[in-house]
Order: sequence, then C-alpha cells, then structure tokens
Amino acid sequence: MSDAYVECLVKAKGSVIFKILRVLLYFLAGVGFVSMMLGTGVIGVILGLALGAGGYYVGMLGEVEYEYLYMDKELSVDKILAQSKRKRVATYAMERMEIMAPVKSYRLDNYKNRQTKNVDYSIGYEDQPDKRYVFYYEGGEKVLISPSEDMIKVMKNANPRKVFSD
Repeated sequence: MSDAYVECLVKAKGSVIFKILRVLLYFLAGVGFVSMMLGTGVIGVILGLALGAGGYYVGMLGEVEYEYLYMDKELSVDKILAQSKRKRVATYAMERMEIMAPVKSYRLDNYKNRQTKNVDYSIGYEDQPDKRYVFYYEGGEKVLISPSEDMIKVMKNANPRKVFSD
C-alpha cells in the first residue's frame, strides 16, 4: 500500500453573472431599507432582508475553490464556497480510473466519442500553457481537474500505466 499524500487548492474562475447579480441584489436590498425609512414599514424590512440574504448566497456561489486530496490511491475533491463553507463533492478510487492525461493529449483520442457525464472541478478556463487534466472514471464520467505538478508526479508513480503527463 502506498503512503502518498498530496493536497492541492485551486481557485475557480468566478462568473461575471454572479458578480453582477450580487451587486444588483445588494443595491435592491439598500433600496428596500431606504423605502422602510420613508414609511413602507414591514414590507420594506422583509424585502431588504430577503434581497440582502440573496446577495450573500449568490456571493458565496461566485467564489468557489476546489481542494484535491490524494491519499493512498484515492482522490477526494472538496468544494469551498467563499473560503468559509466546505463540502466533499466526490471521491475517486484510482483503481477504477481508466486514463488520466492533459486536456489536449493525443492519448485521449480514443475516448472523445464516448457519451459520458462531464464534471468540471478545474480552474474553469484555459491557461497558457494549459495545465488541466482529464480522467475517465468507470467509463461513465469524464472529470476535469487542475492538479499541481507534485500531485501528478505522485499519481503517476502510483499508476504508471494510467496517468500520463505528456
């Protein structure tokens, strides 16, 4: 049994829509509180509180980070919202992984026409050079991640026939 342990934290690109929606909801919450001051009473308070809470939750959804933890041939992915709320979203056993390679690798050509469920736990955009990796899990799931070089090295040592870094 391998005693490899590597963790990696990546920040996903925030959506412009979430940023605009958050600002709009905070603005409308402010309008609700101002209308309360002008005499609309309870309706302004309820409207202001609801819109303020909506802005808070939309802001949390706009700031997403992913933490990859590789330990003993198992990769777990945690989703962190606004650096405060953590949730385990997936756990993958490396024995069930078919192949792992960079996004634009020729080794993935045989897998391109498969009907799979696509899951994206990466940074969300194509960097130069592109350091995102794809792995196919149990034939039904295509997972996109952005691991560090150390994580790729450890995974390649544990699974040399499945992990490629060309």
